[in-house]
Amino acid sequence: MWSHEHSVDADVTPAQVWACYANTALWPAFDPGLERMTLAGPFAAGTRGRLVPREGDPRGRAPVPFLLVRAQPERGFTTESEIPGAVTLRFVHRLAEVPGGTRITHGVEIAGPAADSLGPAIGPVLTAVIPGIVETLVRVAAAQAA
Repeated sequence: MWSHEHSVDADVTPAQVWACYANTALWPAFDPGLERMTLAGPFAAGTRGRLVPREGDPRGRAPVPFLLVRAQPERGFTTESEIPGAVTLRFVHRLAEVPGGTRITHGVEIAGPAADSLGPAIGPVLTAVIPGIVETLVRVAAAQAA
């Protein structure tokens, strides 16, 4: 398995960040590589969705299907996408209350039979944008609450 995560302590509440996560139409405001994100149901475990990256994004341009495997209000969520027969891409988002705000953690886990070869090849591309996304998410969450 290959994994990487990035955490930031921010002066926002878990509720403020969760409101941004749950409003999928807002995702392109904090993920500049994302054109849109749609769900076929509520923001809850078991719901399927699709991410559409912007043109020129290193993730490619084709819609990416995913499954929300965990969604706990104000605690975080996890999505999974499959590259059949090769790997499962797991995107983990955790929220934890800390003095003065929230610790926001975004991570990527790559597991499966091809993880040892694909992880080092695609993992750094997928995770390079995480610090910027989290920083922007903090600004969007603060602005939404204002």
